Amino acid sequence: MKPYKRVSKSVIHKNPWWQYCHDKIELPSGKQGDYYYVLTEGSSMVVPVTEDEKLILVRQYRYTGNRDSIEFPCGGLKQGMTYDEAARNELVEETGYAAGKLEAVGDYNPCNGLLDEICRVYIARDLHYVGSRPDETESFELVTLTTAELEACIQNGTIWDGMTLAAWAIVKQKLIDS
Repeated sequence: MKPYKRVSKSVIHKNPWWQYCHDKIELPSGKQGDYYYVLTEGSSMVVPVTEDEKLILVRQYRYTGNRDSIEFPCGGLKQGMTYDEAARNELVEETGYAAGKLEAVGDYNPCNGLLDEICRVYIARDLHYVGSRPDETESFELVTLTTAELEACIQNGTIWDGMTLAAWAIVKQKLIDS
């Protein structure tokens, strides 16, 4: 496949997590075009597993869908932050639990036509409660499920978050085999 050629690049908006960009491009056919996309520092998603092999997820309101979503804890990296740091921070922030053991198990891009983001997926074990610290824009309700209950929630559409579905695809066999 032939790549597009960047003619110019501009940053439309920047915040601590993302840069919204607009490039003028030249397609392999020679035609000129516009490409809008988001640059990020990446994200970390955590699949917390309790001693009795249950999974901890969070229910939160999602503005763009105007509905609640049940998801594994996840958040973006701020500049200079590592994936491991983000995973540990998000786990505490969203669930109130810290992990004694955190294992990176895979990476994926949540939307490669729009984002450059790589999301690193972790399994968290040896959990101990330390108290949650959500951002002022967030509120969370803990949801604890067995793997069978999680599968049922995916099948009936209760769990619809794409990042959670992708993380589960990466983690599922590792948890079943352990």
